[in-house]
Amino acid sequence: MQGTLLQQGVDITLFGMGIVFIFLLLLVIGTGIMSRIITRYFPEVEAVAASPGSGSDDNARLHAIIKAAIEQHRKKR
Repeated sequence: MQGTLLQQGVDITLFGMGIVFIFLLLLVIGTGIMSRIITRYFPEVEAVAASPGSGSDDNARLHAIIKAAIEQHRKKR
């Protein structure tokens, strides 16, 4: 046995923290590489722009859905 008990504790602590740091570093690097691969080979499809008049139709439909949900909630009470 070499060194004091305190020195051994410090050595084990630093060794453990070093292992965890290296693991997390490899995890971040691996995740970054996988992200680049996915975005390169599977790019997101761009959404088709809606026609200018469809905005009011969407708002009217959303308003009707919200109104129906509120009525249904009130009937449950």
